[in-house]
Amino acid sequence: MNWHQHLMVPGANLGAYVQAVSGIPILSLEEERDLTKRLFYEGDVAAARELVMSHLRFVVHIAKSYSGYGLSESDLIQEGNVGLMKAVKRFNPEKGVRLVSFAVHWIKAEMHEFILRNWRIVKVATTKPQRKLFFNLRRMKQTLSWLSVEEATMVAKDLGVEVDEVFKMESRLSGTDIAFDAPSHSDDSDAAIAPQLYLEDHRGDPAKLLESSDLSNSKKKALHLALNELDERSRDILVKRWLNEPKATLHKLASEYGVSAERIRQLEKLAIEKVRQKILALN
Repeated sequence: MNWHQHLMVPGANLGAYVQAVSGIPILSLEEERDLTKRLFYEGDVAAARELVMSHLRFVVHIAKSYSGYGLSESDLIQEGNVGLMKAVKRFNPEKGVRLVSFAVHWIKAEMHEFILRNWRIVKVATTKPQRKLFFNLRRMKQTLSWLSVEEATMVAKDLGVEVDEVFKMESRLSGTDIAFDAPSHSDDSDAAIAPQLYLEDHRGDPAKLLESSDLSNSKKKALHLALNELDERSRDILVKRWLNEPKATLHKLASEYGVSAERIRQLEKLAIEKVRQKILALN
């Protein structure tokens, strides 16, 4: 749908935008019913545009209730407008409810998604119960200090979650994002808490990992060259006894070559010694 873009996306002057959408007339019940039926049954785009425009002030009203997250009100309004358009597109006038009652859920859903994407670098709520807990608990925390066990139990019961989830979410809400490395303008006391100074990769430093990788590749190459210098039977015995999975038994190889198991063991021992000598010579 092609809407009036200058009213769908708030610009730098938020006050002017709010004043503009507040001046759009509110639809009467009869006007709304006529427009929604024209859209639902005839696909009337002009009707859809008028329905959206008349409800933009409602999006602004909802956006103001989410002002405590430190996010741009203009961005919240823009996301809410997306939800409004989705609601208008899906609204069925035969359900017997006003469009605003249906649209509120779509508007809030888009705003919630935006808040959860942008409030913190690390996601604080991923499942549906966690999202419900996030918004309800944060609203309660405006007037409460740390929750007691009794308070957490009441919250958990009201929202249908475990008490442990309430305490976990409270901890997440109380935390802050920290840059991995210290900012260039920080002093020594700031730099001391930068995670880069105490989060250590215990797999080893890059130089040692590279050295280990080169050594491993070198040994593999030497083994390959040493095996190629063995006669075919000795090489086959070593490969089947040590390099294949599952490993062949002495008796199986004895049956294959028509000799005793002891003879296979002797050939294996000689082959291993030849390979060892060749690898030492190459290194």
